[in-house]
Amino acid sequence: MKTIVLFLLFCFCLPSLAQATPTPAPAPPQPPFLQGDLTLLVGNVQRPNGLVYHDGSLFTVCSGDWTIYKVDAQTGDSISFVFGVHNGNSLIAESTEAGFDLFVPDPDTGTLWQLDQRRLAPVKVAAELAAPWGITRLDEDVLLISDTRANAIFAIDSAGEKTELVEGLRSPTGIVRHEDRLYIANGGSARRGIEVFDLESGELSPLVSGLQNTSNIALGADGWLYFAYALGTRGVVGRVDPLLCLEGGCSSADIEPVVISDVPAPLAITLSDDMRLFLHSRYRPEFYWAQLPA
Repeated sequence: MKTIVLFLLFCFCLPSLAQATPTPAPAPPQPPFLQGDLTLLVGNVQRPNGLVYHDGSLFTVCSGDWTIYKVDAQTGDSISFVFGVHNGNSLIAESTEAGFDLFVPDPDTGTLWQLDQRRLAPVKVAAELAAPWGITRLDEDVLLISDTRANAIFAIDSAGEKTELVEGLRSPTGIVRHEDRLYIANGGSARRGIEVFDLESGELSPLVSGLQNTSNIALGADGWLYFAYALGTRGVVGRVDPLLCLEGGCSSADIEPVVISDVPAPLAITLSDDMRLFLHSRYRPEFYWAQLPA
């Protein structure tokens, strides 16, 4: 009787065992792009700084002639778009019913500028910032600005009123918001290379440590966080899955290198919707790009 019961149990369990499928192994990381793997796009904006992609074009601030240039992301053809912004390490572009808006924190004048597709003179949104660098949107009425001299993140509403949101940072540079989290690059601390601020709880936590001179960061359409930093004097782009770093943080060993260039750090970076990574060395005229896996 015992033998029959064991046989029946075995037969009952056998189909479920046969249908079980092993968990697939994670795909190996793609080898990083080296300098020779990058495509040169353009080289006629003489002192470009911040960089953003929008609707087939790149916008960059030239500190040499106080002009924002519009660059075709396919051909590299460039035009002078708007004069009057002295400098800018970061920009954001937002679609509107009429076209688009650009917002640029200008560290040379301590000003947050706004301009649009009409190519009129930039409009001052806020002033008396110490050294604004990064920018992202909190909601439809509020922009967030990192200030490297104030070691803080400020919320700026549509009336230009400024409120300190995060303090005690280490020369914060690039910032990006995703849902209820704000990712902050600290250019002044390798140990605190990238931190995450919980917008609901107000808690600041480590995200990625072991980064040298972290500058611009971007969130890809794939959900990964991309960031520019230095390897010695070379400009490098790495990435992490930020969700995997939320508990306890990630170290430099967890970073997947995306680009190891020969151009000097710091780099300005931006991503298109179809995962083209555009980059240039600060104040160097050459723009490069690489197609990342979509």
